[in-house]
Amino acid sequence: MESIFNPIGRFFVTWWPPIVIIIASVTILLTLRYLLFRRKRATHTEHQLGRQLLMFVLTAIAVVLVILALPIGDTARGQLLSLLGLLATAAIALSSTTFVGNAMAGFMLRAVENFQPGDFVRVGDHFGRVSERGLLHTEIQTEDRDLTTLPNLYLVTNPVTVVRSSGTVISATVSLGYDVSHITIIKLLKEAGEAAKLKETFVLILELGDFSVTYRVAGFLEEVKTLISARSRLRSCMLNVLHKSGIEIVSPAFMNQKRVEANQKFIPALDKAVEQNDESPEGIIFDKAEEAESKENLLRKLEEIQASAEKLKEALKETKSVLEKEHIEKQLDRLTSNEQELLNTIQMLEE
Repeated sequence: MESIFNPIGRFFVTWWPPIVIIIASVTILLTLRYLLFRRKRATHTEHQLGRQLLMFVLTAIAVVLVILALPIGDTARGQLLSLLGLLATAAIALSSTTFVGNAMAGFMLRAVENFQPGDFVRVGDHFGRVSERGLLHTEIQTEDRDLTTLPNLYLVTNPVTVVRSSGTVISATVSLGYDVSHITIIKLLKEAGEAAKLKETFVLILELGDFSVTYRVAGFLEEVKTLISARSRLRSCMLNVLHKSGIEIVSPAFMNQKRVEANQKFIPALDKAVEQNDESPEGIIFDKAEEAESKENLLRKLEEIQASAEKLKEALKETKSVLEKEHIEKQLDRLTSNEQELLNTIQMLEE
């Protein structure tokens, strides 16, 4: 029996330090992962990368501790550490250019703060609403409800157009023949802009072509969240107003092979029974961007409440009046209740 248990005993005596370190490291890392990514999700999305970097550093430290605790010679341990350092150096060298470039670009974008989650942005051929901001990338939700991830370095090296949350100007163009007075056209297009619920509508003559005149009608849109449907509504109102006034919108090269009367106009009949569809599809298209914007606003309110609570706590320490203390305590209770409601709302958005 002694000959059987001696090897087992020697094995446990030799290997128990690395085994304990491995079990402890795995337990600690899993616990930290739960605390960082599950219980502390009510933070800005841009903080995700910081927590990921922390987990990476802690994992690397755990690997080094396991190697140091292995029951091997100093030479073999040094070789393992050298190999680990070589692999880390190679990985950093291969990815440092892109990684560091995107990280620096992320810091730059955060310092400039030219856009926030929920804003409409256009970068090159990409257009959509910002649904997530990170240190290495920015995610936008396109008009097709798809999610496009753009490296921050791309955003820094290319012009970024941001639709202002206070409102923007939307426009549409149309080419009409010289047979209709431009004064009449300008008046009708202004009516179309007003019918599309735009403010301060104006019309410009962009080009005098060989066979037609190009007009641009534009107006101020206050509710930028309905940008997509507002553009469609403007074009629809242009069709309605022009057709109602008997003005054709056809190509100068328009030709119909059938025999028609000389004074016949090609204008579709208006169906008065069908009402104008004012439904906005933005709620379906930009659902994630809407959620990101709502969460961002809630987080700002949460930070304001926490800052106010800290000021009240400082005032509570300094005051000596009993009535004033009671008043401050009531305010603190109300802020605490509001803070808990906000936390619950943020948790519901994340589920």
